[in-house]
Amino acid sequence: MTLSSAANYGADSSGLICGFQFGSDGLGLPIDAQQALDWMAAVGVSEGFVWLHFNLARAMTEKWLRENVTMSDAFHDALREGSRSTRIELDGDMLVAVVNDVNYDFAFEPSDISTLWLLVTPRLVVSVRVQPLRSIDRLRDAVKRGVPLRSTVDLLVHLMHDQGDVLVNVVRGTTDRIDEIEDNLLSGRLEKRRADLGSVRRLLVRLQRLLAPEPAALSRLLQKPPAWIGEEDLNDLRQSTEEVHVVLSDMAVLQERIKLLHEEIAGRVAEANNHSLFVLTTVTVLALPINMIAGLLGMNVGGVPLAQHPNGFWIVVLIIATFTVVAAYIAFWKKQD
Repeated sequence: MTLSSAANYGADSSGLICGFQFGSDGLGLPIDAQQALDWMAAVGVSEGFVWLHFNLARAMTEKWLRENVTMSDAFHDALREGSRSTRIELDGDMLVAVVNDVNYDFAFEPSDISTLWLLVTPRLVVSVRVQPLRSIDRLRDAVKRGVPLRSTVDLLVHLMHDQGDVLVNVVRGTTDRIDEIEDNLLSGRLEKRRADLGSVRRLLVRLQRLLAPEPAALSRLLQKPPAWIGEEDLNDLRQSTEEVHVVLSDMAVLQERIKLLHEEIAGRVAEANNHSLFVLTTVTVLALPINMIAGLLGMNVGGVPLAQHPNGFWIVVLIIATFTVVAAYIAFWKKQD
């Protein structure tokens, strides 16, 4: 399946991937786009709330939302501009959330991070994404399994908990990769792990940069929450803030470990380069006497010493050996110092 077909998979003509109607018992029943329109038309007499999840890669998605859903200006601008700054803000009587998550086929690459846009009202939740995301799929599976959600904010909190679980798994997987790289480093097998370490570091930096505004945005919301959010939901939101704080702290620790590993690898590479340079220099110094004497004796001029001596060859060899031993002694003596 290509990237384009994976992005469009499961969406109908309106761009709706899935929809659920939650009754007074909190259980979600699947609905399509037309049933969602009928429910919104009778919202004054119907109970519960509706969650609609859309694929922004479909051309009809934005048009359907503009024509059938009362969207806040902040949510509309976020969709149009493709805003990726993580935040949860109150616009009128609606909550607008921009959440960053990892793709469903996440492979520890910085490019595997995508954005989810949410509009939350007392009776409606609209979520929009471009690429399939892990946390939203976990939420959908939970609804299909019969997990009750009592309100729209409860659904948002459940999504944030799922996002936290996904990020915790990312941190654990990253920790395992760093442990493996560290073990290879200690055993002297660098191989291509230095490039892997750089990729992991870029992933953590991007995740931390995208997630860093989330606790502050939640704190601002909790200071002045809308009247329709219950106290229990506010407590759950506070817990989500603490979970994000923990994940960010773990990422900071991992970045520090990666930095130390980079320095250790750089030090070992520099030491190996210095050793190679010393060996090359030593070989050059040891070969210097024989090259100089061979160059002098090989000149095609008269008066070459020992040319007529019966033991001239062995005398020259002895002179070369003597100079070579002296040069080797000086070189290795310097190395020991």
